[in-house]
Amino acid sequence: MLKKTPNILLILLVAILAFGLMAAPKAPVKTPPKKIENTDPALRLKWYEQHQMMKASTPYKDLKWRFIGGWLDSIGGRCVDVEVPKGSLYTIYIASASGGLWKTENAGTTWEPLTDDFPTLSIGDIAISESNPNIIYVGTGEANIFRASIAGTGIYKSTDSGKTWQHCGLTDTNTIARIRIHPTNPDIVYVAASGHEWTYNPERGVFKTTDGGKTWQKVLYINEKTGCIDLVMDPKNPDVLIASMWNRIRQRWSDPVPEDGDHLYKTTDGGKTWKPLINGLPDTKYTGRIGLDLCASKPNVVYAYVDNHTPTRQPSPGERDSYGRLRTYPDIVGAEVYRSDDQGETWVKVNPSDKLFERFGGTYGWVFGQIRVDPNDENTIYLMGLGLYKSTDGGKTWKELTFENLHGDHHGLWICPTNSNYLINVNDGGANVSYDGGKTWRDFHRGIPVTQFYNVAFDMQKPFTVYGSVQDSGTHRGIGVAPQTTSQETRRFRRTQRVVWEIAPGGEGTIIAVDPSDPNTMYSSSYYGRLMRSEYKNGHWESKEIYPRPAEGEPEYRGQWLAPTIISPHNPYIIYHGFQYVFRSTDRGESWERISPDLTAYDPQKQGKLPYAIPFSTLTAIAESPLKFGLIYAGSDDGRVHVTKDGGGSWTDITAGLPYFKHVGSIVASKYDPATVYLTLIGREDDDFSAYVFKSKDFGRTWVNLNSNLPGGPTNVIREDPRKKGVLYVGTDSGIYVSTDDGQSWNYLGSGLPNVPVWDIQIHPRDNMMVIATYGRGMWVLDDLSPVQK
Repeated sequence: MLKKTPNILLILLVAILAFGLMAAPKAPVKTPPKKIENTDPALRLKWYEQHQMMKASTPYKDLKWRFIGGWLDSIGGRCVDVEVPKGSLYTIYIASASGGLWKTENAGTTWEPLTDDFPTLSIGDIAISESNPNIIYVGTGEANIFRASIAGTGIYKSTDSGKTWQHCGLTDTNTIARIRIHPTNPDIVYVAASGHEWTYNPERGVFKTTDGGKTWQKVLYINEKTGCIDLVMDPKNPDVLIASMWNRIRQRWSDPVPEDGDHLYKTTDGGKTWKPLINGLPDTKYTGRIGLDLCASKPNVVYAYVDNHTPTRQPSPGERDSYGRLRTYPDIVGAEVYRSDDQGETWVKVNPSDKLFERFGGTYGWVFGQIRVDPNDENTIYLMGLGLYKSTDGGKTWKELTFENLHGDHHGLWICPTNSNYLINVNDGGANVSYDGGKTWRDFHRGIPVTQFYNVAFDMQKPFTVYGSVQDSGTHRGIGVAPQTTSQETRRFRRTQRVVWEIAPGGEGTIIAVDPSDPNTMYSSSYYGRLMRSEYKNGHWESKEIYPRPAEGEPEYRGQWLAPTIISPHNPYIIYHGFQYVFRSTDRGESWERISPDLTAYDPQKQGKLPYAIPFSTLTAIAESPLKFGLIYAGSDDGRVHVTKDGGGSWTDITAGLPYFKHVGSIVASKYDPATVYLTLIGREDDDFSAYVFKSKDFGRTWVNLNSNLPGGPTNVIREDPRKKGVLYVGTDSGIYVSTDDGQSWNYLGSGLPNVPVWDIQIHPRDNMMVIATYGRGMWVLDDLSPVQK
């Protein structure tokens, strides 16, 4: 019996354990965080109506926004389309990427904006009826899908040459590449919708209306990823159209990667049926965007501009690209031009295969895709990429068209149908006109002030200087900013100081920090966080690269396009700079200490491959408390937020309570309470246009949503008033809002500002002026904030 006792005990023990396991509650299954994306288009329009009502009823309408410029003599801002009414020589319409639609009636002597009250100032395409030039259709949403492109809200129609507008639907297309109007019936319109930039959606393809935009029929659709990027119509037989379909989605970590499915389709019955055109065109496995045009006088002649990424030469060891990145990718075929003399049934390549075309679009051929055929000569072609090129022999030979103030990166061209020497070109620098077939050009930079600023900084001179980085133009500075005053001699007018703009050190993608103790010292980056210190001496700038380098064998640091750089509010010799780590220098960048681990949600599966790769899982915002040295916050593009209270000795993840995976737009450590911090998040890269404004009173342990009555965003930036506690300012894609009760309620701020994206806000502490950087209409100021601070 004694020998069996251990067996009995063992059986009892097993039974007790089994019962315990059966009785124990199951461990909760973790639900993966849900990413918010694809805002309901009806909600976007509702937010727009709310914005317009708040703009009209603001108690601060007596505060007048004042434009202070931002352009240089050599550059204005990115424009994407140009149209001239049939029979007109002096009336011109120019579409800008994020500054709205502009019109002149005197050949460019003066210009006026036509769409300042639209829900979005991002324009994709313009079309003017040939049979009734008072009828204009505008498609909103730039189709070139830059990382910073602004989404549209569909189609708008004017029947009085742009004086008034009616929304005609297709709100959820977000980007519109081309509009074609029937030559004799302006109620029949076709729209090439390229669809959401960042997410899948079905509202893309070719749409048709037969009732002037009241209703639409989707006549060509492939799938939720493939949109229409170009569309041509036979002017002699308008039932014949050729559409270019582009299979693309942008990722946060990658530019569009060429994929199979970029086909041309043709209809001969007004969109009822379509067939693919493939005879003679390259295999679509490696092709991307395809641009189209035909000769108006000989519409059987059609040209296709193909972005062909078929690999050719492998890189040499140690070879680097124009951004300084080690090349791990091959050369490609590049741009190709194909011609058809039977309206797309067969195609023949006409351009030479050489270095010019291999690098015609740089590493981003997906941005381009515009080709134009002289309406009077089927052998004269214009091709647009980094440069503007012309061929007069059907594509065999090409000549670049260059001239002073004719900028690069070309997006559109109008050729006068009665005078082929009269050309109007639009590009990243603005709009230019030629009267001699492209030999010489004049510009409209000052007349169309659509500069795209990413940010703004200032110095402490009197009057002060403002700085900002500009899309495709590097860093600009404006000298001589001061409050506007009333003339003592006469009170009938206000005297405006002219701000003088010039180039300053820094690339287009940079955050700028100016030494508050020395206005001649500034910090800026070239690209992706390559920081330099610049000092103004003897009438010119001297710059030195000072960015922290990885140790030998360590991977290159991941730097955001606008990598964060700040000067410590406690000591101007202390600089903080962000890659995926926070770095600190105590000697103005001469040496660096890494004071943090990787503060992002790095995932190897969310890293792109060159040449399409975009640095991701990078820091986007750094803020140090002005009340406590070493109390630092950092935020990333993948939604992580951290804090250190001991100068980087230890970091705490304070992301809990914030929306998942949103880009951290800005962080402000309060100057009134060391435990208080504010931040904004941006959902643009999820096609999420909600407002995200948060506050914490306990160093980020808990967060309170401050959206309140704020209309939808995105919310790009938040700032705290330097003179009055509880006064907050938020910049959205529609303008500026202010709260005087610490975010419990909001009002629109000021009057006279278009519905333009505001991407940065600064308040000069001495002059009490607000300066804003808009992404599409330059820089603006409010001369005195005291009415808000009362």
